[in-house]
Amino acid sequence: MRVLFIGGTGRISSACSQLAVDCGIDLYLLNRGETSSRPVPANLHTINGDIRSLSSARAAIGDLTFDAVVNWIAFTPEHIKTDLELFRGRTKQYVFISSASAYQKPASALPITESTLLANPFWEYSRNKIACEEILVRAYREEGFPYTIIRPSHTYDRTMLPFNGGYTAVARMRAGKPVVVHGDGTSLWVLTHHRDFAKGFVPLLGNNHAIGDAIHITSDELLSWNQIFQICAEAAGVSNPKLVHVPSDVINTYDPAWGAGLVGDKAHSVIFDNSKLKRLVPGFAATIPFAQGAAESMAWFDEDPARQVVDAAMDRTMDAILADYAKAWPNLIPK
Repeated sequence: MRVLFIGGTGRISSACSQLAVDCGIDLYLLNRGETSSRPVPANLHTINGDIRSLSSARAAIGDLTFDAVVNWIAFTPEHIKTDLELFRGRTKQYVFISSASAYQKPASALPITESTLLANPFWEYSRNKIACEEILVRAYREEGFPYTIIRPSHTYDRTMLPFNGGYTAVARMRAGKPVVVHGDGTSLWVLTHHRDFAKGFVPLLGNNHAIGDAIHITSDELLSWNQIFQICAEAAGVSNPKLVHVPSDVINTYDPAWGAGLVGDKAHSVIFDNSKLKRLVPGFAATIPFAQGAAESMAWFDEDPARQVVDAAMDRTMDAILADYAKAWPNLIPK
C-alpha cells in the first residue's frame, strides 16, 4: 500500500509511522521539514510542503495517488475543506484523527461506544472536531468520499506526562510541594500508550470495513486520577505525594484553558467499549500498562535535565489555588 501521513512525527503518529514501515507500507510523510524531537523511521519518503497552504500542498504531492491518506493535524472545518479539495479522486481512504473528547460529557451511559452522542459545549477543541466529522459524513453521503474517523482518547508517549503543565507536577512532587488534583481524584480515566494505539490503527489502513465509519482506539485499563498521580510519583521516586483535591469548576475560574480540558473532558469518568475495533482488527489488545509507560516517561525526563521544564505559569496557578485553599480550609493542605 502507498499511504500518506500528513504529519507523522507527533506524539501519537510517530509510533504509527514506525509500525506502518515495519509492516511494509510504502509510507510518505508530508510536513514542513521542521526538525522533530522524535526519530523518523528509515525507508520512507518525506515530502516538504505546507498543508495549511493549498498551493504548497498541491505542488508537494504532484500527481501522486494513495491507498490511504491520514491527516494527523486537522483541527478545524477549514482544514477538512482543504483536504477535500486535495484528495478527491486521489485516495481510496481518507482518515481523520478526531478525538474521544467529542463524546458527550458526562456521557449519558457507560461504556462509551462509537454511537454515543457527540456533544461538548465546554471545550472549543472538541466542538471543532465534531464539526470536522460532520463535514466528512456529508461528503460521504453526497459524493461517496471515503472517510474513516478515528477517535483517540488520552494517548501518550515517553516524552509526555498526563498533567497540564507536563513535568511541572513531577517537579513539585519531587520538591515536596503539594499538587492540585481535579475533583476528588476518583473519576476514572483511560491512558493509551502510543505503541498500543499503533497496533489498532495501522491495520485499519486499507480496511474496506472501516470506510464510512468511526472507531475509537483506547486501552482497556481504567485508572482513577489519584492512581495516575500515585503511579507517576512512584516512577519519579516520590513515595508520598501531597495531593490536594480541588473542584474542576474552581480550577476553571483560575485558569480557563486548564479548566476547559477538565470540565469538557477529564473531570468525567470514561469507560470505552472497544468491541468495534476488535472486530475490525482481530487480536488487538493494548498490552502496555500505565505503570510501564510512566516509568518510560520518567526515564526519558531524567536522561537529560534540559527536558525537565517547569511551566512557570502553571506553577504560579497551583500556588495561587493552594494559597486560597489554605486560607479557607487549612486542614486540607498537607504539611
